Amino acid sequence: MRIFRHYEDLPPEVKGGAVAIGNFDGVHLGHREVIGEAGWIAKAHRIPWVVLTFEPHPRMVFMPDQAPFRITPFRIKTRHIEELEVDHLVTLQFDMDFAKKSAEDFIKEVLVDGLQARHVVSGYNFYFGAHRRGNPDMLLQEGQKHGYGFTCVNPVSDAGGVAYSSTRVRDYLTTGGPRQAWDVLGRPFEIEGRVIKGDQRGRTIGFPTCNIELHDYLTPALGVYAIRAGIDHGTHTVWHDGVANIGKRPTFDKRDILLEAHLFDFDGDLYGKHVRVALVEFIRHEQKFSGLDEIKAQIAKDCIQAKDILKKTEPF
Repeated sequence: MRIFRHYEDLPPEVKGGAVAIGNFDGVHLGHREVIGEAGWIAKAHRIPWVVLTFEPHPRMVFMPDQAPFRITPFRIKTRHIEELEVDHLVTLQFDMDFAKKSAEDFIKEVLVDGLQARHVVSGYNFYFGAHRRGNPDMLLQEGQKHGYGFTCVNPVSDAGGVAYSSTRVRDYLTTGGPRQAWDVLGRPFEIEGRVIKGDQRGRTIGFPTCNIELHDYLTPALGVYAIRAGIDHGTHTVWHDGVANIGKRPTFDKRDILLEAHLFDFDGDLYGKHVRVALVEFIRHEQKFSGLDEIKAQIAKDCIQAKDILKKTEPF
């Protein structure tokens, strides 16, 4: 998959395609339906399969003081889109100047003149352009004027009839429901990043951890999780069972939020390595302990519980 950060002067092989358009934070099962519909059309007509999205997420531009909320920061969103075998990803810089572009101008300048789209696909709840005036009805009407086809993908729902959405994923994660978030995403929610040095207390009590900062990720419910940690080995990832705490470490009067993961079957140095941590199940809320002995005893219990959970969870 080729990635472009502009819509002007695109190479010929990117133009004239079927374009799925949206923010796609999470790349959940509903998003995959939108992207997949564009792929089906692209393959049927032998034209490029293109995904058009925006960075940063518009919400970060309009509400810069809001706490981090991303399910999939750009690097991770890109990987999940690439896994769908999309031909091209066009990611446009979203800022206040871009936000002022009218919906009609966006269609004419980006979709028609820039991408020369032959077909556009969006979800039923996609809004765009200044004052969010653009919507699926406008994409359909403007398509009839400019000569591109348009498909609006209706809500994609679970067995209970509830539509998949990024909001559902965020709600599940912030209330300790990674299993439910998994059902919407179609895969476990992951936090990934470079391992940094912590206080190294874990080593002193027999539970060494690899520590990852959350940065732009939404903060899940603070507490202990059964996890699988993926360690990059060349072009493939090796997964290890483990247990992790996401929190402020109140026993030691810390304030920053850190992910600390202990891997059951790994003995090595991960400092500076890139690690993916998939949250499988919430075990308990973070708590304050009287000291290291109490922490050690509780982590031992957490490990037993996590191992039991992961034994019943299919391998990745």
